[in-house]
Amino acid sequence: MPIKFKPTQKTLVRGTKSVKVEHFYIKNTSKEELIEYLNKGQKPKIKQKCMNELTRRGIEIVWKTPTEE
Repeated sequence: MPIKFKPTQKTLVRGTKSVKVEHFYIKNTSKEELIEYLNKGQKPKIKQKCMNELTRRGIEIVWKTPTEE
């Protein structure tokens, strides 16, 4: 099964009363969203998943310390 970025979300479509299931797989997540989670996220397990996905895509991560102005 593919790696998930967020839990699966079920929403009710109001007109038809059918349930729409949306999966958040990490391979479908944009690069900007993964980098943003690395900078602001809290869970180390998901941060590691993001780093693994970025290296799989061939994106090199350069860590910089934030400078206070």
